[in-house]
Amino acid sequence: MIDIRPFNTLGHADHGWLNARHHFSFANYYDPARMGWGAIRVWNDDEIAARSGFPPHPHSDMEIITYVRTGAITHQDSMGNQGRTGAGDVQVMSAGTGVRHAEYNLEDEQTTLFQIWVLTDKPGAQPSWGAKQFPKGNRAGSFVTLASGFDQDADALRINAAARVMGATLGAGETAELQLDPSRHVYLVPVNGAVEVNGVRAEPRDGVAITGEEKVTIKAFEETEIVLVDAK
Repeated sequence: MIDIRPFNTLGHADHGWLNARHHFSFANYYDPARMGWGAIRVWNDDEIAARSGFPPHPHSDMEIITYVRTGAITHQDSMGNQGRTGAGDVQVMSAGTGVRHAEYNLEDEQTTLFQIWVLTDKPGAQPSWGAKQFPKGNRAGSFVTLASGFDQDADALRINAAARVMGATLGAGETAELQLDPSRHVYLVPVNGAVEVNGVRAEPRDGVAITGEEKVTIKAFEETEIVLVDAK
């Protein structure tokens, strides 16, 4: 099954400094048909104005992955971690027993990012944070694992969930394939170009929900990044 969630049907909240689209129910956006996708609970498409951001706030027992599309985000948390994550790179936070964090756009330009939450497999774990650069050239034409809860993905950022966050960069006309477990839930978003997913067209920033498929074949009509999550 492949279900396209068009960008213009997503939940929307414009706070001035934050223009957010919600793929799943979040904050004041509630749709009982879109409460998540398997263990994927949140996928927010955020545009954060220059010199603004999210002030300190708490989380617990959630795996939170941030994929920066343009600009940069600067992280601070109650564990003493600080770091700046730039475009194309990824940060992860396992909230565990509880953590307070802030995410600020300290740049002089707008920052755009995906904020993805995956249900944890280890409630009550020690909280942690990490970030890593993932050069786009290393994922040209194929998928690279960015964050994972599987031991074999040694080069990826670690999360406490049986899930993978993956990224690929495709040129116009290029195709990428990925073998899937039909029992799992996959969700992907093309960042800046239209694609075809197993023969079904998706426009930029549409959500594509997949289950019951043994393989996904993605053809790009235009140059684009792809962000994909494979979860229980």
